[in-house]
Amino acid sequence: MSKALVCGAGGQLGQELVLTCPEQCQAIPMTRSMLDIADPTQVAKALDDAEPTWVINAAAFTAVDAAESEPELAHYVNAKGPEVLALQCRERNIRFLHVSTDFVFDGTQGHPYAPYTEPNPLGVYGRSKLDGESAVVAAGGSPVILRTGWVYSRHGGNFVKTMLRLIAEREQLSVVEDQIGTPTWARGLALACWGLADHGDASGIYHWSDAGACSWYDFAAAIRDIALELGLLRQAATLLPIPASQYPTPAQRPAYSVLDKTLTRNLLGHSGHHWTSQLRAMLIDLQQKEKQ
Repeated sequence: MSKALVCGAGGQLGQELVLTCPEQCQAIPMTRSMLDIADPTQVAKALDDAEPTWVINAAAFTAVDAAESEPELAHYVNAKGPEVLALQCRERNIRFLHVSTDFVFDGTQGHPYAPYTEPNPLGVYGRSKLDGESAVVAAGGSPVILRTGWVYSRHGGNFVKTMLRLIAEREQLSVVEDQIGTPTWARGLALACWGLADHGDASGIYHWSDAGACSWYDFAAAIRDIALELGLLRQAATLLPIPASQYPTPAQRPAYSVLDKTLTRNLLGHSGHHWTSQLRAMLIDLQQKEKQ
């Protein structure tokens, strides 16, 4: 049986990686409190103790706006951590999969970004993640870098759960309509990670998100409509589409960050599911969990 050390196991993706681990593999969860991924001594001990076949790094500093005021912390987690993991894995001939982001792109292209497209991050978060990618590549070996975006799940805090709360609390809610991307259920992303790990020839940069594309406004409207249908909401706010210019944030976000998943789809042999069907599946998952 192969073993996979899952870094960031307490996060949205990390929890789904543990839940979806294939039968032929043992997931070894490592949360932030259990392992500082940027500490070479801690990482070396964890790898020597576990002797994994793979390390999957789902740990990240994902607070995009907070990164603008905490650049050192963002770089420590998103760049130094992946560098340490990649170097330690290379020394031990352990395969390494690192999860990155669509925010390495500036959003000006206007059509889906392929893995080979030149990155140009707009803010601290995107730069820290790109620095992490570069460090992983420079470490050598045959690492896998998997970029994704707009991740959500029933775990932790995310756009879907925030919208459910705000839509229930308010009579009216403004949502940005001119930033386009693709929502990604963490469970589908986890399955893509396991698919790449199971594929012996996988190496280099890949992209994965659910199928389709939408604005944050479209995403919020779908959350409201499906939640009403499922009974997760009894009443709902009126949603108002607004331009990003009317919702200023510390970090600038790409106006368009849809990813081209062709390479990953061909490798895994399936095209994934549309973001609306994945959203419905996640909301049903959330509903069932709340009933337990």
